[in-house]
Amino acid sequence: MKYFVGFDGGSTYLKAALFDGKQVVDTLVCNTGIDNNGTSEDMLRKICKKNGLARNDIGYIMATGYSRKILELADDDISEITAHAYGVRVTAPKEYHPGIVVDIGGQDSKIIYLDENYNIRNFTMNDKCAAGTGKFLEIAAQILETTIDQIGPLSLESKEPCDINSTCVVFAQSEVISLVARKYDRRDILYGMHLSMAKRIIKMMKRSQKGGDILMTGGGAKNVGICRAFEEELMKEVYVAAYPQFNGAIGAALIASERGQRE
Repeated sequence: MKYFVGFDGGSTYLKAALFDGKQVVDTLVCNTGIDNNGTSEDMLRKICKKNGLARNDIGYIMATGYSRKILELADDDISEITAHAYGVRVTAPKEYHPGIVVDIGGQDSKIIYLDENYNIRNFTMNDKCAAGTGKFLEIAAQILETTIDQIGPLSLESKEPCDINSTCVVFAQSEVISLVARKYDRRDILYGMHLSMAKRIIKMMKRSQKGGDILMTGGGAKNVGICRAFEEELMKEVYVAAYPQFNGAIGAALIASERGQRE
């Protein structure tokens, strides 16, 4: 039996997914660091060892993400948009067919529009500014003396969210510092930031295509505050993918399985 691996080289983390042709077997994440090739080789060894596999049990490796072109262990590479569109075939909740995928990463955010067969109809991407990305919330966590894992739960305790009007992360940082100085509750500041982030990403959506069901992916989808903010702004339920941080890697692994089985 052959297995297949997808690597997603993000700006902050390198993610790997092991796929057996039918389901996700395992996932692994590491800091991207400065040696992508060394890190990816180490991750492949670890994921094989953990699952009792030899290197020749891996039938095909597909890379995606920022560093996809430089991962030497990969047999081929695909775009992030394609990988995320494929990934939802595995990660979307059963009996749920998303028309819109919102991917919130460390340095960019993407909106991908899918047809009924999961083919890409269109996409929008924000990679020019950190506002609307995980970096935006990392900065908030530092200022408010908490961790990235806690900002979501803390934001849900807000009673009266603050208005964060700046669309630039630099100005938003100054705005947050000013609110702290004025003794606003950090929970209200945090939820205000989540709402600001949701509004910015929603503005990227094409008006004619806002009606589709939404699936959230990326590391940002693990944040319950973002999900709540999206639901509040859109006034509809938003679903979170299984393995949200690994959706791109899983999509790459799924394509690797199709490619490997053909060849």
